[in-house]
Amino acid sequence: MDGKPQSTLWGLWLAVVIITAWAASGFLWLLPGSDVPAVLIALAVLLRAYLQTGLFIVAHDAMHGSLIPGSRRWNDRVGRLALWLYACLPWQVCRRNHGRHHREPASPRDPDHHDGHGVNGLAWYGRFMATYLSPVQLTCLLACWVVATLLAGAITPQPLVHLLLFGVLPLWLSSLQLFVFGTYLPHRHGAASDDWHHAISLPLPSLVSLLACYHFGYHWEHHDAPNLPWFALPERHRQITNRVLLPERLALPDVSR
Repeated sequence: MDGKPQSTLWGLWLAVVIITAWAASGFLWLLPGSDVPAVLIALAVLLRAYLQTGLFIVAHDAMHGSLIPGSRRWNDRVGRLALWLYACLPWQVCRRNHGRHHREPASPRDPDHHDGHGVNGLAWYGRFMATYLSPVQLTCLLACWVVATLLAGAITPQPLVHLLLFGVLPLWLSSLQLFVFGTYLPHRHGAASDDWHHAISLPLPSLVSLLACYHFGYHWEHHDAPNLPWFALPERHRQITNRVLLPERLALPDVSR
């Protein structure tokens, strides 16, 4: 099997696993509250948050055309679904913003960058969130949560508690995870860096990198080769670190439309 079909197979199957696991984790909303140990509830919330982040990672690969190489239409379809499941986010807007981030990193036109007046993490996080949230998106998300809460209310006596534990909290934790490992830590030096990507990679072991944020911490490698899927970034990092592969400027896919 050559590289292209293998890449297509792995990207698609991993996307199916992540989306299916996230959907299955939705049954956590139906857990009886008082009979479950607190430690198990905490682990369930963290699992739900990690799978929530996985939805965005799937959409991110789709933006770059690496989820299903050679098929813009199917990348759009799966990416749009993943973003909608993640937080009712609009596909076209997110893809356009992400294209600007890759073309002009650490510039005033980079929607993911801080305001240029200092690296205040909280202020940067607020600006980061404001870029992706809108009244329409928030209304849609709230409507989905209301429906899920009403359905859960027919089975569990604490549907609002479950909404907070398995709806609101995992999404908030996921947004922090993506911001910290995919934006703040890799790009915090910003325009002060002489590197053309204005990014660094986090020196994490491969397993820790996977658990931290699906290898999003290998951020320099992602900017240098945006066509690579997330699961290929550790090997890219190893090759560059061991000087097996020289970094190069690769043509960025058009993700602006």
